Amino acid sequence: MAKADRLARLDDQRIELEAEYREALIAALRVTAAGKWGLFDHTGDRSARAAVAPVLAHLAYLGETIDKARAQFAMPSFPLQQEFLSARGRVSPQAPGEPKQAQAWLERLG
Repeated sequence: MAKADRLARLDDQRIELEAEYREALIAALRVTAAGKWGLFDHTGDRSARAAVAPVLAHLAYLGETIDKARAQFAMPSFPLQQEFLSARGRVSPQAPGEPKQAQAWLERLG
């Protein structure tokens, strides 16, 4: 019974952390949609990277914690984090800018 209770608490914590990750990502996306570059690291600008580093560190911490909890339940990695990480980095010159990309993410996340 104790193991079942521990697993139930861990699953509740995982659900709360996933909601916190989503909220933190949405807040960062809103800032980016308003015109502040750096979240998606399209340009590789050092000052933009430095400005967004605390947000990215917090998201990374949450994502790692979530993935550890998911591993306990044999669940795949947290999909939202994986999608966000794959969306970061250099893009072609024809790709939409970070504010437009952030707006598209916000519309998708509702």
